Amino acid sequence: MPLVDGRVMVEGIELNFLPLPVEEIFWRQLRHREFDVSESSLSSYVILRSRGDDRFIAIPVFTSRCFRHSCVFINAHKGIHTPQDLKGKIVGLPEYQITAVVWLRGIFKDEYGVDPRQIKWRSGGEEMAGRVEKIAMTLPHGIDLQPIPQDTYLSKMLDDGEIDALFTARAPSSFEKGSPNVKRLFSNYREIEEQYFQKTGIFPIMHTVIIRRDVYQKHPWLARSFYKAFCRAKDIAVQSYMETAALHVTLPWIHSELTRTKSILGDDWWPYGIKKNRDALETFLRYHHEQGLSKRLVKIEDLFAPEVLDEEFRI
Repeated sequence: MPLVDGRVMVEGIELNFLPLPVEEIFWRQLRHREFDVSESSLSSYVILRSRGDDRFIAIPVFTSRCFRHSCVFINAHKGIHTPQDLKGKIVGLPEYQITAVVWLRGIFKDEYGVDPRQIKWRSGGEEMAGRVEKIAMTLPHGIDLQPIPQDTYLSKMLDDGEIDALFTARAPSSFEKGSPNVKRLFSNYREIEEQYFQKTGIFPIMHTVIIRRDVYQKHPWLARSFYKAFCRAKDIAVQSYMETAALHVTLPWIHSELTRTKSILGDDWWPYGIKKNRDALETFLRYHHEQGLSKRLVKIEDLFAPEVLDEEFRI
C-alpha cells in the first residue's frame, strides 16, 4: 500500500498500479505478458526459467508467504487421521504446479515419508468447473495425475466424498460453510507450523516479483529501484502494526500476536533479499526439481537480476 498511495516512490518510475486477484495476474502475465512488473507464482516462474524461457527476470521480493499445513482438507469419513493415511488416496488440487502444493508435497515427503507417487492426484477448479494448468508439464513416471470432470469442482467433490482430500491455497467453500464432511487434516495446524519452523528455519515463500525481460534490458536500473521501494514499503507496513494510538489492522490483539511471532520467527519475520531466504529458496528449488516440475535443478542466481544479488549494499 505505501507504493500504491505514494508514500514510497520507485526511483525513476511513475507507477500505474492495477489491483487484481493473483490468479488473474498470473494468467495474464504468463500467457500474454501484459504487465511491465507483476507479482508471480514462484513455481510458475521457476518452471519457465528451468526451460530456458527468459521472458521475465525476478527480484528477491516475496509478497506472499504462508505455512501450508493449514491448507490440507480431508473428507471426514475416509479414515484419514495422519499424513501417512493419504497413501493410496485420491487428493485434489487446483493445479499440480502451484507453489502451495509444491511445498506441501515436499513437506509431506521430507517430514512424513509420503511420496507423491503414493497418491492419486486430481486437478481442476476449486469452486468453478473448467480450470486447467497454466503451464504444460511432463511429469515423472509413476505420478498419477488426471483432470476432474469438466462439470464439477473440487470443493463439491470433497464434500461428496468423490475425492478423499484437497491440497490448496484457499479454504474450500464446503469447509467455510461448516460442512460436517470436510475438516482440516491438522486441526492444531499453528502448533505444527511453529514446530516446523523451529526445526527447519523455513517460512515458505509463495510469490515473488517479476519484470518483463525486454523492459529490464532497456532499463536495468529498474531492478534495484523496485527492490529498494518494496523494502521501504515493507518497513512502513511492519512499523504500522506496532502503532498503539490507533490500530492499523482490524485485529484486536495484534500487538500480542507480534510479540509471539517475533519470539518464534525473529524480528525480521518476513525477509526480502537472498541472504535470509537462501535455505527456503534452495529447499523449494529441490522440491520443484524432485517433483519433475523443473527440467533441471535451478540455482538461486539463475532467478534474480544480478543488480539485486548484492542486496546488502548500503549508502
